[in-house]
This record gives sequence, structure tokens and C-alpha cells, in this order.
Amino acid sequence: MVQRSGNLSINSENIFPIIKKWMYSDHDIFVRELISNGCDAITKLKKLDMMGEYRVPEDMKFKIQVIADPEKKTLKFIDNGLGMDADEVEEYINQIAFSGATDFLAKYKDKTNEDQIIGHFGLGFYSAFMVAEEVHIDTLSYKQDAQPVHWECDGGTEFSMKEGNRTEVGTEITLFLNEDCYEFSNEYRVREIIEKYCSFMPIEIFLSKEGAEQEYETIEENELLDTDTVTETIQVEAKTEEKEKEDGTKEVVEVSPAKKQYKIHKRPRPLNDIHPLWAKHPNECKEEEYKEFYRNVFRDYKEPLFWIHLNMDYPFNLKGILYFPKINTKYDSIEGMIKLYNNQVFIADNIKEVIPEFLMLLKGVIDCPDLPLNVSRSALQNDGFVKKIADYITKKVADKLSGMCKTERENYEKYWDDISPFIKFGCLKDDKFCEKITDYILFKNLDGKYFALPDALKVNDEVEEKEETVVESEVVNPDGSTPEEEEKEPEKRVIFYVTDEVQQGQYIQMFKEQGLDAFIMNHDIDTPFIQQLESKNEKIKFQRIDADLTEEFKEETNEEEMKTLADSLTETFRKALNNEKLDVKVEKLKNLDVSSMVTLSEENRRMQDMMKMYNMYGMDQSMFGGSETLVLNANHTLVKYILENRESEYVPMMCEQLYDLAMISHKPLQPEAMNKFIKRSNEIMLLLAK
Repeated sequence: MVQRSGNLSINSENIFPIIKKWMYSDHDIFVRELISNGCDAITKLKKLDMMGEYRVPEDMKFKIQVIADPEKKTLKFIDNGLGMDADEVEEYINQIAFSGATDFLAKYKDKTNEDQIIGHFGLGFYSAFMVAEEVHIDTLSYKQDAQPVHWECDGGTEFSMKEGNRTEVGTEITLFLNEDCYEFSNEYRVREIIEKYCSFMPIEIFLSKEGAEQEYETIEENELLDTDTVTETIQVEAKTEEKEKEDGTKEVVEVSPAKKQYKIHKRPRPLNDIHPLWAKHPNECKEEEYKEFYRNVFRDYKEPLFWIHLNMDYPFNLKGILYFPKINTKYDSIEGMIKLYNNQVFIADNIKEVIPEFLMLLKGVIDCPDLPLNVSRSALQNDGFVKKIADYITKKVADKLSGMCKTERENYEKYWDDISPFIKFGCLKDDKFCEKITDYILFKNLDGKYFALPDALKVNDEVEEKEETVVESEVVNPDGSTPEEEEKEPEKRVIFYVTDEVQQGQYIQMFKEQGLDAFIMNHDIDTPFIQQLESKNEKIKFQRIDADLTEEFKEETNEEEMKTLADSLTETFRKALNNEKLDVKVEKLKNLDVSSMVTLSEENRRMQDMMKMYNMYGMDQSMFGGSETLVLNANHTLVKYILENRESEYVPMMCEQLYDLAMISHKPLQPEAMNKFIKRSNEIMLLLAK
């Protein structure tokens, strides 16, 4: 054995600060790196065994051991992989493959660089110096007649290497933690990190505390294994019970036979699952397994609605499971979590380059061994390849949803209210997804029935035949005339919608009475979503049911007569409400129960919603056009009374009441207006009581 000492082959002493500050943003990542190196070493030894270059002992159980010692402030990582001889320690540890800090940065910080050195022992190993003031390596190579090696370094550029005393093939790394990082000698802190980064690594990981008291467990005889250390055999007596027979006499019956139990050293249990569900073929997975995996990984005990199992081998290797979570109310957080893995090694949550933004609402795991990671396994390189992965994931989600709509329509409708915000958000954010899914977007009508977009366009066909179309704008000359030679904008099919079934109840009733239908669109995302649908479909227009009154609700009237009524009532209401800008319309409505109502054009309402969104509500809304229009039903008794008794002392009060009643059916009253309405309602009832 050659005893060696010397300097690490780097030209700058700044390599460790670079590793600490640039390569790894989180100090706890060293646990992942050292365990990953151990897994790599074991995997390589398994391959050598398969190739016949090494024979693994029959009783060998591959594992990674992590031992925390809070007394000595050390942390050990032990594997039984292929180990290293002196020359390999020299190559992988002493000769760091950088010519200096400057070249290091230039070579590996460029995301387009394809030079992949992940899996090389040396680089991951040096993450240990983020938390340790001194590191020791004890290793023994699998090679015949190899001698054990002991290596030490205190975090500078000097090291020492000599013959070691390890007798088993593999590597043991001991970290002597620096003062700022003593927390990592606590086994509970280490457990937390292992569960975060290593829950699905392919080799079993065991954690223990140095010097901890022996723990025990009791097992049945049929559970005893040859590897168990038995400390006590317990004879359990048979259990009997006195029972009464049919003839009234009693007898003693054995309920449970005598048996043996064994007190054994508590079996070590791995912290990870080496066969994660996503690595299996979908045909091998049961529904309960998917649900259990979801509960364990995301700590969410509301069952997911459904899931998509990704399983692709070409042109790249990608596996995973995406869950659609249950969202109970619009106030629930719909922020999801997609965990990204590389060969079962956790990389990060919600990497936007791989996971399209709209899929961030889901929960799931994606494992892609082909991910082009940078040198620290913490960021991605090769944007073109990553985009292909993102496009594939988007396509699979769209295919699942469209397929479900076609073949499992009942389930699709059952899930729709929960998944619609996700799908609509996806349409807003991703044009390709939108193209694939548009015809499978559902609209729920007033009776709770669901229609896909093509069918939704046919709902009001009868109305359309009666000229229920709108023209968005019209070219008007300064004198008010419309030039015949100017081409009007194409007529559009109107899709009516409801945002609040309670608030807009009066309008809904009128719609139903006339055989009209509307769709319920009550989520915050619906406003930008319908605007996108309109922009992509020039022949349709969405209109809230309180935006205007169609001809279906009105009786035929004499235009001159209605103008006279409107002029008279406008003057009366403006005076009573002290509002000279009040817009009043008078119609003869078929529904005699409706005295007054308020309409607001779709364009103005959307503008007001936009102003609210951007906190511009203090601005003068008149600059964006008119506000609400008060519609009075000339067929209603109260309106007729006002027309016939304009000078009555009660008319101002009635005008205010009719206006507030109309507003209440349109939107909630402001606090001051509501107080006045309640007070006025009491006064009216007192008048009736006299």
C-alpha cells in the first residue's frame, strides 16, 4: 500500500466556496448527493455481477446506512457498493476535474453545455464540505486483492491518504460537522431530509443513531426470520371461555390456542420505497394503490378525483402519475405540487421548464432519467429537449381529458365542477392544449345538465331563429345615419350565462318562463375564459342574462306611446332619486310580477370587473360608457300608479323603493343604500298598517 499526501489537483483555493455558494442553493442537499453516490456504487456493482465480472455473495443485502452521532457531531454514510482502490481515490477525489475556479464556472454554468458528469463520484462527494469541517473516507474496492484506503481532508486543498482497515467491500464517509451545521447530527433532522430527497431511491436506506438503546418488538412464531435476533421466547397460554350449551349446561371452550411469541431486536426498516408506483406498468396498479400513494406523498386525505399514469420509453424515458385533486370550494387553495425525479432521485418541486404552468394546479410525480441536469442536479440544460418533455406531458393530459369525455361522460360530468378551473386556466395559458380540449369543455345549464361547446351553441337555436342575435358595433355617421354601403359586422350567436344563481334569480325565472336557457359560469376564471372563447370564435358572444332584455320578454308596443311613457317616468324617477344622469327604459313586459329591473351592458360590466381587478374602482366609470339602466314595466300596477299620480306625496318613496328592488336583483346594495332600503320598507309597512 502506497501512503500518499499532497495537494488536490486544482489551481485555485476558491473551489470550496464555489461549491458552497454556487453549486448548491440548499445545504441539506449534501444528504441527497452522498446517498446518490452510494446508490450509484451499488448499482454499478450489480451490473458487474450481471456481466460476470464480480460475484455478489448470496447473503448480501444491498443497502445504504446513515448513522447520526449527536455526541460527536458526526454523520456517516455507508454503502456496500463497488468501493475504490487507491488509484480510483486519486482519480475521483484528489484530481477534481477542473483546471480552476474560472474554468469551472465557464464550463458548467452555461445551460446549453451537454457535458454531463452526474454520477461521477467526486463532484457529489464534495457537497459534504458545505457542512463539514473535515471529511474521512474509508473504502475497499471489489477488485481482487484490493487494499482498503483511508482518506482525510479538512476542507482545504491538502489531503492525506493511507492504508485503511475496512474489511467489507464498499465505502464509508464520515462528516465531522462544522459548528453552524450541528443540526445535521440529529437523527430526526436527517430523517426529514432523507424523506424529502430520497423517498424513492432504488436502494434501501436505513437511518440510526449512534449509541441508541436497543429497541425491541414482539412477533408471532410464523413471522420469525433467520436474521432476527431473539432475546426472549414468550409462551402465550390458550384462552378459554365458558359457554352455555343448548341443554342449559355450561362448558369451557378454547377460544384461542396456546402459542409462542418472540421478543426480537426491532427490525430496521428502510425510509424509502425502492419500487415507487410510477415505475410500475399502469396495468399492474390497483385503484387503492394510487390513492394510498397520493395520501402518503402529498399528505392529502381528500381522495383525488382521478389520475393519469405517464409511461413512455421513446423518444425519451419518462414515467409519472398526475393527480387531479378535489377542490371543495372556490376559496380552497388550488396550488398543486409536481415533484420531479431523475432516476428516482428527487430534484425539485414544480420546475416550470418541465411542468407547464397550468399543470402546476395538479399534484403528482414525474421521473425522467433523460433530464439534462446541470452539474449540481438542481437546474436544467438543453431547453429544446426539455420543451419536448413539457409538450408530451401536455398532450397526455389533453388526451386523458378528451378520452374521458368521450368514453366516460358520466364521470367526466361528475368531476367537471372541480376540474373546470384547471382546464380553463390551461386554455388561457397554452394554445396547443386549448386546441385539443376546446370541444370537450362543458357548460352546465340552469337545470344542471352539461353540454360540450358544440352542443352549447345549439341550446338557443330557437331564439336565434327569432332574431336573437347581436351586432357588436355599428358604423354611424356624424348625423346619426348608417351608411348602406358600409358592411356591418357579422351577426353573432348569443350564449347567455349566469354568475350568481341567487342574485340573478329574477332573471333566471323570466328566462325559464320564456323557454330560454343559460349556463352557470360562477368561477373567477370564467371572465377571462369567455373573452378568450370569443376571440377564437368570431361567431359567438357571451352575454350575462341581466345585460339586456330580448324581445322574448316584451309585448309588442306602439313606439310613440312608449316614448311618451319613458319621458314622463324618466323625469319622475330622476327627480325622486336626485340623479339627472339616471338611464330609464320603459317596456311592457310579459311577466306582470316584475315591476322594475336593472340591466348593464355586457361591455360595461366587463369593464367594471376589470377596473375592480386592477383597483381602479375609484375612477369615474362614465369615462367607459354608461352604467346601469333602470327598466320599468309599464304593465305593472305600481308603475301605472306612479304614472297616474305623479304629484302624490308617496311617489318619491315608491320610486326609491322600485329602484332599490331592481338593484337588489342585480347586485348587492352598498351598506348605506341597504340601511335606507330597510328603513323605507318599514315606513311603507307602517302606512299599510294605518
